[in-house]
Amino acid sequence: MSADEELEAIRRKKLSAYQQRASEEQKQAQAEKEVDAQKEALLRQILSPEARQRLTNLKMVKRDFTEQLELQLIQLAQTGRVPIPMSDAQLKQILIQLQSRKRETKITRI
Repeated sequence: MSADEELEAIRRKKLSAYQQRASEEQKQAQAEKEVDAQKEALLRQILSPEARQRLTNLKMVKRDFTEQLELQLIQLAQTGRVPIPMSDAQLKQILIQLQSRKRETKITRI
């Protein structure tokens, strides 16, 4: 095998690996989109329009916190522990309770 043939074989292997990786990433992105669509559909059923708007606004500021909260709301709704549809006032109460649980850190200088 000449050097050109070896180089071409290496190029083909790398191209194949890149194509496979791109295909896997595309499948993963599609799966994530489907999960997000399902989550949005469930939240549309669980929350009133005002509560959904509040959650959307909160998501702009605290994305990780809001995603966890959405999953918790879905679980609570599926077990029947929250009223459906949840009003904005009820969502506010939950957010206030969650915020009051946060530890407050105080720094004192000596």
